[in-house]
Amino acid sequence: MGDRDPSPALPDGADPVARTRELRRAHAAFTREGRVDAPVRAVIARSWRRCARARLSPECAPRVELAAADLRAYREEHPLARVMPLFRDLVGAFAAHGAHLLAVCDARGSLLWVEGEPATLRRAEGLGFVPGTRWAESAMGTNAPGTAVAVGEPVQVFGAEHFSRRAHPWTCAAAPVRDPRTGGLLGAVDITGGDGLAHPHSLAFVRAVARAAEDRLALLDEGPPAARDCLTALGRDEALVVTGGRRVRLGRRHSEIMALLAAHPEGLSGEELAIALYEDESVSPVTLRAEMSRLRALLGPAAPLSRPFRPARPLDADFAALTRRLAIGAVSAALHPYPGPLLPASTAPGVVRLRRRIEDQARAALIARADAGLLADWVCSAWGADDPEVWRALAAAMPPEGRPAALARVRALDRELGARPDVDARPDGGRGRPATYPQPARS
Repeated sequence: MGDRDPSPALPDGADPVARTRELRRAHAAFTREGRVDAPVRAVIARSWRRCARARLSPECAPRVELAAADLRAYREEHPLARVMPLFRDLVGAFAAHGAHLLAVCDARGSLLWVEGEPATLRRAEGLGFVPGTRWAESAMGTNAPGTAVAVGEPVQVFGAEHFSRRAHPWTCAAAPVRDPRTGGLLGAVDITGGDGLAHPHSLAFVRAVARAAEDRLALLDEGPPAARDCLTALGRDEALVVTGGRRVRLGRRHSEIMALLAAHPEGLSGEELAIALYEDESVSPVTLRAEMSRLRALLGPAAPLSRPFRPARPLDADFAALTRRLAIGAVSAALHPYPGPLLPASTAPGVVRLRRRIEDQARAALIARADAGLLADWVCSAWGADDPEVWRALAAAMPPEGRPAALARVRALDRELGARPDVDARPDGGRGRPATYPQPARS
């Protein structure tokens, strides 16, 4: 169940000034004693409790997670970019008339677009409500776009219902937007402004805008198929190919073949592909030919060509896009949506080498960027939880009060892996990274 709550942020006839005073007293009682008093709505109380469990401070401030170059690259490829004209058409006049802002965030609560009346934009800049900052509930507490993506339901937040005190002068309403094909969360559309947005009509309006966006995405997906095929292989053992409007899930061996050919668009000979594919060098060429025959039956016109083996038409691979972004220094845009290593269960020699190269490139860029949010995302993942080098980099990037827990995890991992920071140990199980870590900055 989501956090559906039929009660409006500001009931009909309620005095917004009096309501603000009541909410400020309730906010103070909660942050001081953990007590929820009237008139706090259930959806807000649940959100405040999540904030308390996450140990957020009511003085929290947003931080930039996507710098300008990263932001441009990331949002150009984001699915919601295709419906920004619709958002502007539907919300633009409404926002301009009421001195409100249109904001769109991704599924992690990072703001991608914030547009509207210039004076209101300047006020929002002072708040830190700008593109590239993260307004996830886990980062900024109760707020409409962040809470909407957290609970997957439309949310309206009035004044002191915001967990962060710096957002108390604002009111916002947001609704999640989902992929019409998969149901997966893409982000949220938000209207932010003054007390006038506390009206129930604003929540109904933003909900209707989100539904219109989903309808438009569904129509766009029914259009002519893209000229390029797409391969998704990061963070999954069985790759997905999108070709000619079809989505084809591949078996593990076929996933390895397509990943290797995507990495070598110039082509591989049968011998080169076999060496990259099979751990046993004595495997007969007939085995590879049989695999390619089955792959042709599965993919049809999108199946690889032979002599040499190569993609039949342009193939966009998610791991290639990742390495391109890293190469131009767009680290946040590359790692912000990173789902995990390339075909993690594969033991094919060529895939293992490619996976290690991508991972080493990503880790080096991650550590060099020293962004606490990106580092925390890495160590909180299944693939990065036991990475002492990134844990130590996270400690270096954190404020002094946050370092002890990260450094304790580093020490625990060093003990488990038998590594000492002053020797060329291999805490990664022999993947070639020495256990020499950047030292945390001294406070």
